[in-house]
Amino acid sequence: MSMAPRPDPHSPALHAADSHDLIRVHGARVNNLKDVSIELPKRRLTVFTGVSGSGKSSLVFSTIAAESQRLINETYSAFVQGFMPTLARPEVDVLDGLTTAIIVDQQRMGADPRSTVGTATDANAMLRILFSRLGKPHIGSPQAFSFNVASISGAGAVRLERAGKTVKERRDFSITGGMCPRCEGRGKVSDIDLSQLYDDSKSLSEGAFTIPGWKSDSFWTVRVYAESGFVDPNKPIRQFTKKEMQDFLYKEPTKVKVEGVNLTYEGLIPKIQKSFLSKDREAMQPHIREFVDRAVTFAVCPECDGTRLTEAARSSKIAGISIADACAMEIRDLAEWVRGLDEPSVAPLLGKLVHTLDSFVEIGLGYLSLERPAGTLSGGEAQRTKMIRHLGSALTDVTYVFDEPTIGLHPHDIQRMNDLLLRLRDKGNTVLVVEHKPEAIAIADHVVDLGPGAGTAGGTICYEGTLEGLRASGSITGRHLDDRAVLKETVRTPKGTLEIRGATRHNLRDVDVDIPLGVLCVVTGVAGSGKSSLIHGSIPAGAGVVSVDQGAIKGSRRSNPATYTGLLDPIRKAFAKANGVKPALFSANSEGACPTCNGAGVIYVDLGMMAGVETPCEECEGKRFQAAVLEYHLGGRDISEVLAMSVTEAQEFFGAGEARTPAAHAILERLADVGLGYLSLGQPLTTLSGGERQRLKLATHMADKGGVYVLDEPTTGLHLADVEHLLGLLDRLVDSGKSVIVIEHHQAVMAHADWIIDLGPGAGHDGGRIVFEGTPADLVAARSTLTGEHLAAYVGT
Repeated sequence: MSMAPRPDPHSPALHAADSHDLIRVHGARVNNLKDVSIELPKRRLTVFTGVSGSGKSSLVFSTIAAESQRLINETYSAFVQGFMPTLARPEVDVLDGLTTAIIVDQQRMGADPRSTVGTATDANAMLRILFSRLGKPHIGSPQAFSFNVASISGAGAVRLERAGKTVKERRDFSITGGMCPRCEGRGKVSDIDLSQLYDDSKSLSEGAFTIPGWKSDSFWTVRVYAESGFVDPNKPIRQFTKKEMQDFLYKEPTKVKVEGVNLTYEGLIPKIQKSFLSKDREAMQPHIREFVDRAVTFAVCPECDGTRLTEAARSSKIAGISIADACAMEIRDLAEWVRGLDEPSVAPLLGKLVHTLDSFVEIGLGYLSLERPAGTLSGGEAQRTKMIRHLGSALTDVTYVFDEPTIGLHPHDIQRMNDLLLRLRDKGNTVLVVEHKPEAIAIADHVVDLGPGAGTAGGTICYEGTLEGLRASGSITGRHLDDRAVLKETVRTPKGTLEIRGATRHNLRDVDVDIPLGVLCVVTGVAGSGKSSLIHGSIPAGAGVVSVDQGAIKGSRRSNPATYTGLLDPIRKAFAKANGVKPALFSANSEGACPTCNGAGVIYVDLGMMAGVETPCEECEGKRFQAAVLEYHLGGRDISEVLAMSVTEAQEFFGAGEARTPAAHAILERLADVGLGYLSLGQPLTTLSGGERQRLKLATHMADKGGVYVLDEPTTGLHLADVEHLLGLLDRLVDSGKSVIVIEHHQAVMAHADWIIDLGPGAGHDGGRIVFEGTPADLVAARSTLTGEHLAAYVGT
């Protein structure tokens, strides 16, 4: 076989195709970027740093990655583009040298009840094929093992045209699926607790219903039941006959007349399911959400025992293991089991499955199981699960964009993540990483530091070059790069303990622990060691416990910090009182909205297959309010000027003088406390970074009445300089008499703690035990755990 001579890579003449080794950005003005121009080297690892809100995501995600995706979408036909999300061109003068961008962000994976780790990574699809080929007894095709496919059968006559004649033939069909018929593949069944809907010792006319908003004189709810004729309104519910109870709870929709008005009567349970349970829980008002949480109970499906599968699918086994058993195993154990199968007829499939499962282990997720619901993964776990499909990819010269890949990782796991990023780069890819952790910044070939501040005080390039140059640059990141928190000389004395006994949730092994109260207690351990299971699963989420988790804030472009925190209510009332008008006038979502743009501030023009265009509303000039509303002033400012203020400005404005409003000032103080002084009150929530959303949530919860605060990784998305602010805030909470429990990996928070509880020693079934309890100084001195070793190295002892 003859081969063409290969060109000498060291020859001095550079081929024209090899000269495109830069991604050039000129004049980027997305969000808070101020005409940013930069050149990024291709096939290198570039890390973007800067304080939270400085414009890192605006440059990397909203400019470079967004334009790459838009250009790829434009290669499809107009017909196909009609089915794809339309992306507008980012506000930038020149974008040159782009390659295909693959975004691996922190977005939680879909919380659909049927979405699991296995279905999200194709591992389940391969397992189903494996069991359909090798499982004994053989029960059918791969879909017989799928909990998303129901078993269906049918028969009937069909008409066919044959040789000019119409012939009738009988046909039947059947599909064998693996979905459990009782829970429909969800693994759980929901039940409504009737005692939360009504008091059965009372009659309907005595006000038996305990459902929020169901008042005795309500025409559409209570009176339909009382005057329907199906039940006796004067008889206590517990004395209803069997038929009355059936009609009361389950009757199909039926037309009835109440005082001459035609209304629809339907059983209480379907009515509750339609009016409450079909709505998004997060979007409900707090008192409705509490009612739903009380009234609806979820239990493991008794028929499939939570496996989601039919009995037939569970009966087919390979070497004594069913597909349900395989999905319940930890992935590292499953990989070993698959490796032990020797079957030449499916050798390529086994090879691919082992590679996928090994990728999980390699990326530090070997402790998960394939049956784990995708919606329960943390932001960091979801991001790493998405990485799996890229690790064995044959693609090169691709731009991979990562959003803080070290989130949720113990210092011990960060090295493994660094190795994966370097592997992607060494395959000839461009890797762009937004990151705050010094250990991750250390591996960069090129560093870009944005700042100097956040929001309007940021959006410029403060430094670009090597890591050594960053240290000497004098920028905020450079100054804080080698910051090390010192161990506290004296720690606070606990005022009591919260006892947890016999905790067994997930991988916990009958854990007994006393959590000290009145101090800053940090719970740590490698990813998957059982921290969240111990704290969220064992501390009663009742009176006095305020939990701030990593769940995303939901909100449209109409939501902003003022509406989310409840700040707008006292502001509207203050404006209304000062001007003698209704508070509703000062809401852009109510009576005061500009009639042209309906209070959105922008007019959206849909251009069919082309990207839609947003233009500022000409009527209100983007202010969102009617002109008449802007005539009313408070302290010399109108409502749109107040919403344009930053938190710091507003704090001063509402703190004294004519506009003094104590209720508004208290909320603004909390926002400033969490380091969000630069945010403008009317900035849409959709434009906030992950770290900003986390702190906005913390500021809102700080007002909750509670003695115990549980924070889940509050340093997520925080710059090294912001971590100091957070530690000050946690100290103030503890000094005010609260107990603060923090689940955290950041060594600065560990060093600052009064008490540390370390779980481990490993992840999954190698974890779930308490390996250390005591002060940070004792942990460093003992160095008996992985956390102890890393903390000792961090504080330099």
